[in-house]
Amino acid sequence: MSLQIFNDTMRKFGAPETIIHQYAHWSVQLRPAQLTLGALVLVAHEPVHAFSALSPESFVELQEITGQIESALNQAFQYDKVNYLMLMMVDPDVHFHVIPRYAQPRLFDGKTFFDAGWPSVPDFSKTNVTDSAANQRIIEHLVAYWRC
Repeated sequence: MSLQIFNDTMRKFGAPETIIHQYAHWSVQLRPAQLTLGALVLVAHEPVHAFSALSPESFVELQEITGQIESALNQAFQYDKVNYLMLMMVDPDVHFHVIPRYAQPRLFDGKTFFDAGWPSVPDFSKTNVTDSAANQRIIEHLVAYWRC
């Protein structure tokens, strides 16, 4: 990664190993705890703790990034819906949990991934068990569909 921006939230979610793509104002990372197949974290680089405090440039870039996220996730895993959750209860840096949602289980790399919360809200208490090697394969699969 050329930018090498790692705030505390990014580090908590495994940066730099989990980074899929860094933009000028945001980074997309694989969520190490795979709530659903391809669960991501979208983290702002700016040192602010309120969504409204982001620069206009961050908001402009956000539109481009969400389109790229949705395209890559759809091509890679054919999600049924995608949820963007801005919780920021524990990690104060501005970030979204990007949760692809699936009506039916998905098979990837010989493992079945479930969406325990479907069709309701994501169930953060139930994750699909993966290890760092499996997460790296998910990252590589997503990167193959990433278009910037």
